[in-house]
Amino acid sequence: MKLAVRLSVALRSHWQTIKDQEKDRGDISITTIIIWVAAVAGALVIAGTIGVVVTKYNGKLSGI
Repeated sequence: MKLAVRLSVALRSHWQTIKDQEKDRGDISITTIIIWVAAVAGALVIAGTIGVVVTKYNGKLSGI
């Protein structure tokens, strides 16, 4: 009986810890947002540069 009570208390405590941690899962930090914005901006700059280079050398590339 004593073991069952201890097990019950331990399980309830562990369950409460899990429930408390679930509340923090949806938060997005500012650092994550900054990293995503920088990654998207970098991708746009690279795509724009490729577009400008292709447009500039379009006539020279057509013979390849």
